[in-house]
Amino acid sequence: MILYIAEKPSLGRAIADVLPKPHKKGDGFITAANGDCVSWCIGHLLEQAEPDAYDDAFKSWKLEHLPIVPQTWKLQPKPKTRSQLTVLRKLVKHASSIINAGDPDREGQLLVDEVISYLGVKGDKLNQVQRLLISDLNPQAVKRALGQLRKNREFVPLSTSALARSRADWLYGMNMTRAYTIQGRKVGYQGVLSVGRVQTPLLGLVVRRDDEIADFTPKAFYEVLAHLLTDQQQAFTAKWQPSEACQPYMDEDGRVLAKGLAENVVARINDKPAEVTKIEAKDKRQNPPLPYSLSALQIDAAKRFGLSAKEVLDTCQSLYERHKLITYPRSDSRYLPKEQHALAPKVLDAVLKGASGLIEGCESPNSKLKSKAWDDSKVDAHHAIVPTEKVANLSTLSSNEAKLYQHVARQYLAQFYPAYIYAETAVEVTIAGGLFTTKARQDKTLGWKQLFKRTATVNQASSNSTSSDDDNDDAVLSLPPLVKGQILHCQRGELLQKMTQAPKHFTDATLLGAMTGISRYVTNSEIKKILKETDGLGTEATRAGIIELLFKRGYLVRQGKSILATPVGVGLIRSLPESATTPDMTALWENSLDAISQKRLKYDAFMQPLLSQLDGLITQASSQLPSALQGVASSAPKRSFKKSYKKKAKAKS
Repeated sequence: MILYIAEKPSLGRAIADVLPKPHKKGDGFITAANGDCVSWCIGHLLEQAEPDAYDDAFKSWKLEHLPIVPQTWKLQPKPKTRSQLTVLRKLVKHASSIINAGDPDREGQLLVDEVISYLGVKGDKLNQVQRLLISDLNPQAVKRALGQLRKNREFVPLSTSALARSRADWLYGMNMTRAYTIQGRKVGYQGVLSVGRVQTPLLGLVVRRDDEIADFTPKAFYEVLAHLLTDQQQAFTAKWQPSEACQPYMDEDGRVLAKGLAENVVARINDKPAEVTKIEAKDKRQNPPLPYSLSALQIDAAKRFGLSAKEVLDTCQSLYERHKLITYPRSDSRYLPKEQHALAPKVLDAVLKGASGLIEGCESPNSKLKSKAWDDSKVDAHHAIVPTEKVANLSTLSSNEAKLYQHVARQYLAQFYPAYIYAETAVEVTIAGGLFTTKARQDKTLGWKQLFKRTATVNQASSNSTSSDDDNDDAVLSLPPLVKGQILHCQRGELLQKMTQAPKHFTDATLLGAMTGISRYVTNSEIKKILKETDGLGTEATRAGIIELLFKRGYLVRQGKSILATPVGVGLIRSLPESATTPDMTALWENSLDAISQKRLKYDAFMQPLLSQLDGLITQASSQLPSALQGVASSAPKRSFKKSYKKKAKAKS
């Protein structure tokens, strides 16, 4: 008997649907007509044991116990799903072979692997376990996946990476939470001070942003416009570009702070001749924006629809599991395997039958086109989120489901349109020795952009383009005919006074953007260099939950669309060492975990330095009191000290 172990019931049912019928449904499993069996986990059936499982003394929170470091790690069944583990125990015992059908990511690999290990599978039976990778729950896609089974041991590095993450999070979170909660009580703070290697640096980003806004002092800066006329009385404007000689009067962003300097430029160019000293016209192109990863979709949906990261994830899970309209949503990839291009005609047909409004007023997509999205070298266990071959009935979907399905579908459709091509003309004008510039852009071929003409996401789509030439935010629609050497007349100069703006509070979109592009917030140049390609705070699957966790624990609060830190959140960050509140450490962790999954780093090479670092952090915590929390009341929901501890122990980070 072949036993398929899926990550969750919905995936198990999708596998069973393509196995020989009739089926026999049992309690927690489905048996096919050929005797093969499908069962499932219900998320993680096992969890890291709590400290008192290693020593009863650890039931009491005491500084002298820290750091708690298990010599032999223990897993324990989750009470609510213990019965399903019992079902799997019986099935594993009778199975001749086992297939790991966890979700196609790091956590999905470990989730099933740890059950197989916990249930005592060893020897040849363990070596012969196979891996089933499913990213689309429609029957035809599941059948294709069943024909592409791989050896499970190929994924040992991925599982090891997830195991290292799980243990490291336990070590860091459990010990730091206990240390600062104990110290917090000494200054009168009565709540649990939850510290995590992802949640705390994320909170630190918000606290520091709030501080920047509070400390910000606006300053005036000045720009100069030249109002120009041709001989035919055709008017246009050009903007002054300060020379190197002006740098002492400018800030680090190149803005002129000296009003007198700008006024002098205005006086010098009034009613003066101007010469066109350079003119450059060329065609530019933008390739279609790549299909969505989860984070890219969450960021875009937050801007477009005002949805939180969790709302997007939950909606996508429904579109994937319940409706089978999109592929696996917890993906960090924006690329597709080349072989999937063969499915394009069927997928396009399904999209256009279910959501024909997406191409209203547009040319039809060309399924023969192949954008840069199809790239095997950038696809591993999972690929970008795209529509499936199932036709959507939008009327049966919730409002959010319909919005996100069409959003995903539009991005997929864009792959089958040509590049957006436009003509750009850049002009330089010299007036009284000063340089002034302007540029114009004219559409030539809309290509994929025609799909976005009625949406507010065209700018976002453009920013996600594979082209890097989209630098035309200041471009005007048209310019009069000009030639190099042409003499113009500057009617007048115009002084524009503007004020520097404080940074904006984080929103759902910008906070997610910070998590996915964390290197922007890293100050160490060497770390920034390492993280340039592999940066990321948390994972696609965990980011939404981490943000929500900070709200639940009373560390963050929403004011309209803005996200701000509460007094408790501020006090916690002020009390912790800087290394615990900045993204450097956890971003490097993610880099190391990725290296483990790619077989470039060993488990011990990651864990040993972590243990040394933890020793230092606990020593530091023990030597000082969190005075920033003195007089601050807990804003988290009230619960017993022990229950709060258990909540923390079960959290991923």
